[in-house]
Amino acid sequence: MYSINVPLPSAVTSLAADLAADLPLAQRRGRGEHTLVAKRLGGGDHAAYARLEAQGREALRGQPAFEAKIAGVEQFETAVTGPSPVVYLAVESPGLVALHERLCERVDPVMEGDAYVPHVTVARGGDLDAAARLVERDIEPIRWTVDELAFYDADRNQPVSRVSLPA
Repeated sequence: MYSINVPLPSAVTSLAADLAADLPLAQRRGRGEHTLVAKRLGGGDHAAYARLEAQGREALRGQPAFEAKIAGVEQFETAVTGPSPVVYLAVESPGLVALHERLCERVDPVMEGDAYVPHVTVARGGDLDAAARLVERDIEPIRWTVDELAFYDADRNQPVSRVSLPA
């Protein structure tokens, strides 16, 4: 699966890793594996990726930088795919939501569409009570300016290319 992702500052990935330590029975993301998906693009071979990247770059033309903020810890009690619950860092960013909507108009929605919730997954599955306690925890907000996006290959857990904003 390919996607357009928001690169995360180290403060966000460190927070996610620290919080995951309090969910010992859950599947945690390793360092460097935390992502913030702006838009899933689809899957396929290299030729399919090349088409998806070209379509994505065209849709990003003129995209300005925008602000984002980690606002708290939340959970999806029932995941769309994979183990539940999903504990995540909630992301507030009107600019990211607007970008997602713009990309959905130009690139077919894969999974998210109208149900898009900007988030950084901390962990999946595990103990429900531990997840509920973590959601109650107060955290210091983390704010940053998104001035770059990455085309990401989830099968290989790595960025393929980047685009600076404004695009």
